[in-house]
This record gives sequence, structure tokens and C-alpha cells, in this order.
Amino acid sequence: MTPDQIARAAGALARARRESVRFDALPEDCQIPDMSAGYAVQDALHEALGIPVAGYKIGCTTAVMQKFLKIDQPCGGGIQATDIFSSPATLPHNQYRRVGVECEIATRLGRDLLPSDAPFTRDTVADAVSACIPAIEIVDDRYVDYPSLNAATLIADDFFGAGCVLGPARSDWQALDLPTTNAAMRVNGAEVGTGTGMQVMGHPFEALAWLANTLSQRGCGLRKDQIVLTGSIVETQWVGAGDTVTVVVDGLGEAEVRFT
Repeated sequence: MTPDQIARAAGALARARRESVRFDALPEDCQIPDMSAGYAVQDALHEALGIPVAGYKIGCTTAVMQKFLKIDQPCGGGIQATDIFSSPATLPHNQYRRVGVECEIATRLGRDLLPSDAPFTRDTVADAVSACIPAIEIVDDRYVDYPSLNAATLIADDFFGAGCVLGPARSDWQALDLPTTNAAMRVNGAEVGTGTGMQVMGHPFEALAWLANTLSQRGCGLRKDQIVLTGSIVETQWVGAGDTVTVVVDGLGEAEVRFT
């Protein structure tokens, strides 16, 4: 894609978000051919929105989500600073097109992970994690027909990302065995899915290392205090007005959001 095509694709996505309308398709001459181009448009979208990126989400890091979305590899997206909330949170249901929730183990970084330090491994990123956090990722199906869009276009639009609700931060996460840590999600008190940290690429920090390496290939890095959502342990749940969602991660605590 040319710089002009990237800018126009990002502009189309930004307009759909600002106007709170469902996104249909990009102009014919601005189609996003591959994931590399998708991330270039994503960077341009963040610039067009003008809101600081305070963290990242990683989608399709678990078999359940790869099957659900029919995408066989992880996909990253930014999280804007205005879309990070503390638990318990209350959010208006009508500010989303079709809102969904996901069950996550999030990390907060205690130092930068810069391209000059790549390649990263699970162990090297672990040294940069200052806290692990139970989290609800908020996703938004902003599209007329998302199955008709390729993965690169979804990546360009932050891969459904619409924010997160964070529970308590645990700085002594080393006391936990994250792969065997159990997590569960409830909607209105009824359990809708369970799993363990092992489902996230074998270890949540494998997802974090993947993101750091992917960003480094674009000359970008992760920054101190940024939040990273490592991927949903259970399948996305679509929720309605009045629903209350709770995620519980053993040893970390819980996060809660109510949609009004």
C-alpha cells in the first residue's frame, strides 16, 4: 500500500468510529492485502484518532478463539487510554455497536521493551512485568459483516478492541503458576466459560513476547506502565443492556462490569 492508501484506509476506519456507525468496506483502491499492511494502517488509525495508546490487546492466542474467528495466528491491536476502566465499572451499552466481553490475564509493564532488545522470549519479558491483573476485555463488533473482512482489515481496526476493565494488580505474581491458574467468566452470576492460563499459547507471557517481537519488527516498542491483554481464555460472550459480567482469576482476584 502507498502512504496515501494507508492514510485513506485509516481515515475511513476513524470516521466510522467517530460517527458510531457500522463499518462496511474500504474503498476499492484501499484494500489491505496482508497483515503487515494491516499494522501500518493500525498505526495510522491511532494517529488519526489522536488518543494516546495506553496498551495493547492480543487476539486469537487460544485455540477456542482461533476456532471462533477462523484465524490461525495471534493478532494485535491498540487500547486507547480513554478505554481503560477500573473494576467495578459501569458502562453505557449503547456506546457500542455490538458489545462483547472476554476473560483475560493482563500484564502491566515495569519497564520498556524496546526494539533494540529483541528478540524477546517468555523469560525476558517476564523480567519486565510489574503486575498481573484479572481483566475483562471489551470488544465491539463494529462491522456490517465482519466475516466478510479479512484478518488484515480487522487488525487495522484494532481487532475488535474497545477497551478493558481491570481488577486488582498483583505485583507478586511470581508466587503463581500462571499456566495452571484457573479463570472463569460469569454473566449475571451464571458461569459461561472456564479455562487456564495454559490455553494462552502455553503461557500468557508467550503472548506478551509475541507482541513485543511483532512490534519490534515495525520499529516500535512497549512502554513502562502499558497494559497488555494476553488473550481470551474463554469464547467471546455478547451481552445486552443490564448484564453484569464478572471475570475471576484464581490468585489474582476479579474484575466486574455492568452495562446500563
